Amino acid sequence: MNELHGIKITARDRVLRAWENTMELVRDFRKYVDEIEDNDQLREMFEEYAQTLAQQASQLLDILRRYDQEKKKECKEN
Repeated sequence: MNELHGIKITARDRVLRAWENTMELVRDFRKYVDEIEDNDQLREMFEEYAQTLAQQASQLLDILRRYDQEKKKECKEN
């Protein structure tokens, strides 16, 4: 874990940030697909990027959910 200015940054925090950033890129690339009308090759490229990143975002979300389940389990045990 890292500390920055006395604030502890956990692995979960890093995963959350990665998930948020990935989802933002998915939205951006899908928007580009809708906006580009004159270049099918670019549209296909951005669509492929959006799909790949959406899969990665899904994996990150699964990790976040596992972190949250573990946290709930710890709280119930205490």
